[in-house]
Amino acid sequence: MIFETTPLYAVPVAIIYLVLWMRVTSMRGQNGVSIGDNDSKELLLRIRQHGNCMEWSFFVLILMILAEGMGAPSLYLHISGALLLVGRLAHPFGLKIDNAGHPLRYVGNGTNILASLNAIVCLVMNILA
Repeated sequence: MIFETTPLYAVPVAIIYLVLWMRVTSMRGQNGVSIGDNDSKELLLRIRQHGNCMEWSFFVLILMILAEGMGAPSLYLHISGALLLVGRLAHPFGLKIDNAGHPLRYVGNGTNILASLNAIVCLVMNILA
């Protein structure tokens, strides 16, 4: 089986992931912090931005690759992929230390929930078919 749809979203999401990782690593180097956040709110924020990207990206991409492998229609895979990508772009800008209700945080989390639910429905429909 050749996967054609999921990789279209895996590549940009991986780039976002690496950019967020580089932001954490560069700040660790600047501040001489190997493990943890050394009580730096800015480093903690970057760690959580990166961690949230990892948590959601791998989860949704695994669901998508399983759905694509089972023959889910590409339209539904594109829906999950586009939602994931929007969420991964929005969430780091909405994750604020002093504002838990930032709109972009809701966009980021909401689109990722929708992306995963869409992929889960694809999987269930293919299992039942």
